Parts: sequence; C-alpha cells; structure tokens
Amino acid sequence: MRSLNLLFLTSIAIIGALNWIIRRDFSRPNLEFLPEMVRSVPYDSFSQNPNFPDGKTLQQPVPGTIPRGFLPLHYEATSQDAGRAGEELLNPYSIEDTEALQRGELVYRNFCLPCHGPAGRGNGPVILRGYPAPPPLISNRAIGMKDGQMFHIITYGQRNMSPHATQISREDRWKVILHIRTLQLPRLSAQSSGPN
Repeated sequence: MRSLNLLFLTSIAIIGALNWIIRRDFSRPNLEFLPEMVRSVPYDSFSQNPNFPDGKTLQQPVPGTIPRGFLPLHYEATSQDAGRAGEELLNPYSIEDTEALQRGELVYRNFCLPCHGPAGRGNGPVILRGYPAPPPLISNRAIGMKDGQMFHIITYGQRNMSPHATQISREDRWKVILHIRTLQLPRLSAQSSGPN
C-alpha cells in the first residue's frame, strides 16, 4: 500500500514538473498551420466568380448526375408500364426479413389501412364515409400481381388511388408489398389445399 502511495505521489510530481517546464506563454498567439482554409473567400451562390470559366459560383451538376438518395424510375403512369414494371422490377427484400416485415406493417397501417382495411379486404374506415371501396388486396387479381406491378401502382396510383411516391420512400414501398404478401398467405394456403 505504501509503494502505491509513493508511486501516486511521484507521478503527480512528474506531471507538475512537466506542466512547469512546458508552460504556455499567453502573451504570444498560438501557431497556425494551413490558415488559408480558415480565411477562404466566400462567394454567394448567385454572385460572379472569377475562378470558373462561365463566371458563376453556382455550377450546374454534371449531366446524368443522380441526386443523393434518389434513383430514377423509368416508367410512366400507364397500365402498360405497370405490366412492364411487374416483369422488370424485383423486390429487394425477402419475406424472411422480419425487420422489413415489421416496417412494412407499420407503413401499411399508416398509409394503406384507411382504404384497404386491416386485413386487406378493401373495407377500411373511409368506406364508412361514402368513399368508393378499393379492390381487396387478398383477391385473386392482387395475388396474381407481381411485386413490380404493385410497386408501380403504389408509386403512380391507379383509378381512385392517388400516387404515394412522395409519402412513402422507395424502400418502404417494397416493405409494404411484403406485408401485403403476408396478408395474402391465408388465401394462398386455402387455394393450394383446395376442396378435399
């Protein structure tokens, strides 16, 4: 115990001596390395700038640039392109991905349930207020749709359904489709077992 105290006092004495030896002179400013980054010339976005050939500060993006977090969808809001999307687009998420399923269920409850109902039967709360009933998501037609076609419909809308591309992110649209597929599972299993 005594040697531990002696070691502690010795280390305090060494630290104190080093602080006294390497003391700072407050009358002189600190040294600056590469100060040009601190004092750069600011240009306003729409002001003239002599550093560029066109004289503009705000430069045009390079042709073909895609904004961060945005991937273009090369389809039109037509039924032909919905079919083409069904053939070309594949859901990047698997039905075994529980996190994606949970997120899909949450997004479904927030955006789809008011019209399509909790089980996808097309009997949501808006029907009680006189809004036309949407097609059920558990019908044979919806079951036969490919994921890409559903993605197109959620993105661009169809008939009375408005487009949801601005409200639901691309990833969440795929996750909602996963949840819709889980709503269709009881119907699929009943169809596969068939009448005995």
